[in-house]
Amino acid sequence: MKTKAEILDLVEREDVEFIRLQFTDMFGNLKNVAVTAAQLGRVLDKKYAFDGSSVFGDNNTIEEEYYLVPDMDTFAILPWRPQHGKVARLLCDVCDEDGNTLEMSPRTILKRAIQSAKEKGYTFYIDPECEFFLFHTDEDGIPTTVTHETAGYMDVGPLDLGENARRDIVLALEEMGFEIESSHHESAPGQHEIDFQEAEPLHIADSMVTFKSAVKSISRRFGLHATFMPKPKQGVAGSGLHINISVYKDGRNVFNSNDRTEVTEEAKWFMGGILKHVKSMCAITNPLVNSYKRIVSGFEAPQDIMWTCRHRNASVKVRTRLGEDSKIELRFPDPSANPYLAIAICMAAGLDGLERRLDPGSSDVSQGSLPGTLREAIGFLREDTFIQEEFGKEFVQIYAEAKMQEWDAYMTQVSDWEINQYLNRI
Repeated sequence: MKTKAEILDLVEREDVEFIRLQFTDMFGNLKNVAVTAAQLGRVLDKKYAFDGSSVFGDNNTIEEEYYLVPDMDTFAILPWRPQHGKVARLLCDVCDEDGNTLEMSPRTILKRAIQSAKEKGYTFYIDPECEFFLFHTDEDGIPTTVTHETAGYMDVGPLDLGENARRDIVLALEEMGFEIESSHHESAPGQHEIDFQEAEPLHIADSMVTFKSAVKSISRRFGLHATFMPKPKQGVAGSGLHINISVYKDGRNVFNSNDRTEVTEEAKWFMGGILKHVKSMCAITNPLVNSYKRIVSGFEAPQDIMWTCRHRNASVKVRTRLGEDSKIELRFPDPSANPYLAIAICMAAGLDGLERRLDPGSSDVSQGSLPGTLREAIGFLREDTFIQEEFGKEFVQIYAEAKMQEWDAYMTQVSDWEINQYLNRI
């Protein structure tokens, strides 16, 4: 763990002038306050206060003043910012004046899930595959959904017009110490994927928060707008966030089998937990109105609440590759999810399956299809007492109410499709 003295020395040696104190709200939006190098010593002594009610919901049970407590291991210089008078970031925990972490903070929720797993003897490793689109901006710099390329899955330049931007993104992330496994063009024009090397859950969630910021900032240099919107264009595949999970107990990956054609009981139970709770999990892992326009037939997105070793439309997949440990791949999440919450709920649901030895093939676990709308997913979330126990009733209440307001606002809109379909005929 880095010490205060080490960070202050690094700031001086590297000519860092601004340090961004970062955290996310419950919806995964990155929040930020910048302090100068001269103020950093005070901040590292846990002295930066802010108004929590404006971030975590207008609720009178939330005290107004909270403190940002930097995690000193997350100090990193942002290579896409100026190299004279550099900018660095520190990810922070949100605490009260006594140093107690805010129970509703997404980073705290993930830490609780990790601690719960540890108490039960389990260690998790996560490697996400994150998809996104690169679109052009107009003459005023406003994002569009226009791309001039026609590249498809794993195509290269000159078909892949975004390869230079993608290369610079990967190089910048590696300069920050990220371990990137691979990157490539995805199936839709303008769509890209970057895959992370596996790591512990908190490290991956922290990395993904910075990853999204890096992708957007670096793409802008190329006159492009990066979006993690799940389905920005009709008629093409949407963007997913495949979450690969391996679980260890007593130094052994419980998903590994001596026979590669067999699936371990632990892997089945873990998948049973995911499938048992997946309908309510979707409100967390697929949190937008737009998320459910990705989960439709014909575009390789999962719809069925089932597990498989091969089938693309399954929500959960057993992944076995030569020379690698076996993993459970969750194919339903999308990149608009808050990484802390998405990873936390996937861990918790899988552990529930392991503890209760849930059969993923039983009729009360594998049930039909994923929710078809955000409203439907919120309904399942409100009914799932398990998630309320994991995240806290207050968190679920505030989150669900905010998402229902989002749904209600959507339902008041009149779309171009409705005008084209009904105006002349009705």
